[in-house]
Amino acid sequence: MPAARELLLDAAFAALRTRPWNGVRMVDVAAAAGVSRQTLYNEFGSKDGLARALVRREAEAFLAGVERALAASHPTAAAAAGGADAGARCAAAACWILRTARANPLVRAALTGCRGERLPAAAAPVLPAPRGPFARAVPRSAPGAAPLADAIRDRAVRAVSGTAGERPPEVTLWACEAAVRLTLSYVVAPGASDEEAAAQVARLVRTLVGEQVAEGPCPEP
Repeated sequence: MPAARELLLDAAFAALRTRPWNGVRMVDVAAAAGVSRQTLYNEFGSKDGLARALVRREAEAFLAGVERALAASHPTAAAAAGGADAGARCAAAACWILRTARANPLVRAALTGCRGERLPAAAAPVLPAPRGPFARAVPRSAPGAAPLADAIRDRAVRAVSGTAGERPPEVTLWACEAAVRLTLSYVVAPGASDEEAAAQVARLVRTLVGEQVAEGPCPEP
């Protein structure tokens, strides 16, 4: 059986699907989770504490999904050139990001910086510090979606580094940065299907890193 903390976070997330955050009552969250209100306060301290924990959990789960998508994309003809296709990896991540942002309002808010009245005005989720020689130092308190976008980019850089032979590390960085920014533009202003958006991301990455491979359908995470 899940621990009380996870049950409470699940209950809080479910409540957000039917009412705005300012209409979510702690007593109702506790009742939905099957625990006492005192247990809820012991776990999170306050409603703001619950909001921060919920946002953090959803951001961490989202980033774990990004990593799975980057790792699970199927190798293409580029494998014969010395590694999995960087374009396919970034396309798989784009599909995951677009589908998750559409289904999860907290993820969409974190990616766009637009929370709206229905969502908790919680602090930005605590994310790991950027890694790599070209990583930008972003303050943990930075507003908007910049820290999360950089976290996605860093994971993409690690996933595609070394694919399809040798290339300067700055080229990989630029390609992954561009892929993330293009993907987020489709989150903010949808104008194509997930498959079409992912194909655009793949073309961009392949152009920037010099990959020449046949394009396929949108990879499944």
